[in-house]
Amino acid sequence: MQHSYKTKGTCATNITFDLNDGKVSNIQFTGGCNGNLKAISKLCEGKDALEVASILEGNTCGFKSTSCADQLSKALREAVGA
Repeated sequence: MQHSYKTKGTCATNITFDLNDGKVSNIQFTGGCNGNLKAISKLCEGKDALEVASILEGNTCGFKSTSCADQLSKALREAVGA
């Protein structure tokens, strides 16, 4: 099932991804640091959503209190219902 999440406090404005049987795939960020976000997407492909969320949760970007990776963790937890 495809999910969409509007980010807060990051250069990326939206994250879409598929979630099937607890596994995340097809992660796409709108905006943000293209190369870094492609790398995050590749590293997370096929992994357990809650495991990914726990690894990325709390990551910050520069002076911001969040990051695109942290926003992905929030999106995954929301999609899973955790």
